Amino acid sequence: MSIPPEVLKKVKLLELSTKKLVNEVFSGEYNSALKGQGMTFSEFREYVPGDDVRDISWPLTARTGKPYIKKYDEEREMMVMLVVDVSGSNDFGSKQYLKGEVINHLAAILGYAAKKNNDPVGLLLFSDQVELYLPPKKGQGQVHRIIQELYYFKPRSKKTNLAPAIDHLLKVLKKRAHLFIFSDFIMPNFSAGLKLLGAKHDAIAIHIQDPSEQELPSCGLLDVVDAETGETVTVNTSSQYFKDTQKQKMQEKFETVKQNLRLSQIDIIPVKVGSDIVAPLITFFKRRSRR
Repeated sequence: MSIPPEVLKKVKLLELSTKKLVNEVFSGEYNSALKGQGMTFSEFREYVPGDDVRDISWPLTARTGKPYIKKYDEEREMMVMLVVDVSGSNDFGSKQYLKGEVINHLAAILGYAAKKNNDPVGLLLFSDQVELYLPPKKGQGQVHRIIQELYYFKPRSKKTNLAPAIDHLLKVLKKRAHLFIFSDFIMPNFSAGLKLLGAKHDAIAIHIQDPSEQELPSCGLLDVVDAETGETVTVNTSSQYFKDTQKQKMQEKFETVKQNLRLSQIDIIPVKVGSDIVAPLITFFKRRSRR
């Protein structure tokens, strides 16, 4: 698939802007925080005092008359999937960037980190359906394709439902993978299937929030359009009662999201638009690498 020159130029600029960050931060923290698939047999070697007796190969020891142990190497290669919400609610933003733009930038950083570590990386875009699926592959071309789709893909639906994406991932991913789920999680109850996903894969939720979703500015009467349904309602943003009700409603939603994810053994990285969006990822990787 050929990439238009103007798109390729933007991809290269994005790569340059994230290269320093990936090299200085993510190459080390990413590598130690995300584990490979397990241990693979490397070779036999003669037993020396201090070796774990559980590693002794008794058949080889019996044949040679000397104790030998099995040596294992950690399987370093990891499969990384970027699972990205492309629904209408991510077109909202009260700061410099929209929620969707923040998601794209963070997904790009993780894509380049995977490439630097020679890990296969894939992409799944979802709304209330699976919009696009790119199976995990290695290489610069794969990352360029992912960036192109992140920034230029036009979804068929504006609604959100995580369930079809979960079902698809459970079917197509045969090996354990590291899943990064990028979303504002403003959607119907998505707990069904999450526990199975969390048990089978290492799933990490990057929860994108815009401060105006909780703290509305006082602008008087406003016509507010739901980005996913197209429904329009008039609200009084100067009403303290309305602002307090909206804040409580969103806080309850966020708490429900956190509870559902934690019960499903899925780690959460909260990211707030308008603040340092990379710092929460760095903090998460550093904390995880110390486990």
